[in-house]
Amino acid sequence: QVRLVESGGGLVQPGGSLRLSCAASISIFSINSMGWYRQAPGKERELVAASTSAGTTNYADSVKGRFTISRDNAKNTVYLQMNNLKPEDTAVYYCHGYMNIHNYWGQGTQVTVSS
Repeated sequence: QVRLVESGGGLVQPGGSLRLSCAASISIFSINSMGWYRQAPGKERELVAASTSAGTTNYADSVKGRFTISRDNAKNTVYLQMNNLKPEDTAVYYCHGYMNIHNYWGQGTQVTVSS
């Protein structure tokens, strides 16, 4: 069992920045892929960014050049740095981990971009 705990959401104005954190209960070396998804009201959950243990990353087209996913292996934590935020980035953001054919999810953190 893997526990993922997110933090760092909040209210920010358009053009602002936020950094989300996801702390894992085990070494993230053991987790094949970690990433961030988001779900806006009335919409399906979508992939935002993902990072594999092999070092590859991928991003949704809508966030390329604005968001960066990174890992701190010593802290078993994955981050999502979000810059130049737009109102359409408003959503609940979920940390996701994939290991040994199992999917693990955090509880979600709200990000609201509004003036």
